[in-house]
Amino acid sequence: MKAIRVNQFGGPDVLRLEEAPMPRPGPGQLVLRVRAAGVNPVDTYFRSGTNPAIQPPYTPGSDAAGEVVSVGEGVSAFATGDRVYVGGSLSGTYAEFALCEATRTYPLPHPVGFEQGAALHIPYATAHRALFHRADARAGEIVLIHGASGGVGLAAVQFARAAGL
Repeated sequence: MKAIRVNQFGGPDVLRLEEAPMPRPGPGQLVLRVRAAGVNPVDTYFRSGTNPAIQPPYTPGSDAAGEVVSVGEGVSAFATGDRVYVGGSLSGTYAEFALCEATRTYPLPHPVGFEQGAALHIPYATAHRALFHRADARAGEIVLIHGASGGVGLAAVQFARAAGL
């Protein structure tokens, strides 16, 4: 399979299209045929070497949407052909196929396209946690959302309106 790989830290010029081994699912895992991959600021931080836990060579990307192509032992919530989106990948999502934990994989409803699905997890999970877990926002309260023009901000506005804030 083809994958975008990082073999040394640096700017966008270190991204390389290369052949990579096809992932195989272990227990609790699945393999996703990536139809769209999300691009997050954290990908640039990792590529620049700011996280010592991430070392080259690796395939960047954490969010994606596509179809399940294989499931590992113990995975019963998903089957081959299911449309899904993922928030986190064990192998990186800038590839034709990605290895993912089934617990970080979610059904993608048919009206939602793969491009939209790939953009869901990080922004929406971050906004939900900020509003309802950290700020403990409740219906009827007034909230101010700074930066409502980015992914997390737009998600926060949508959650706030839906919750009656």
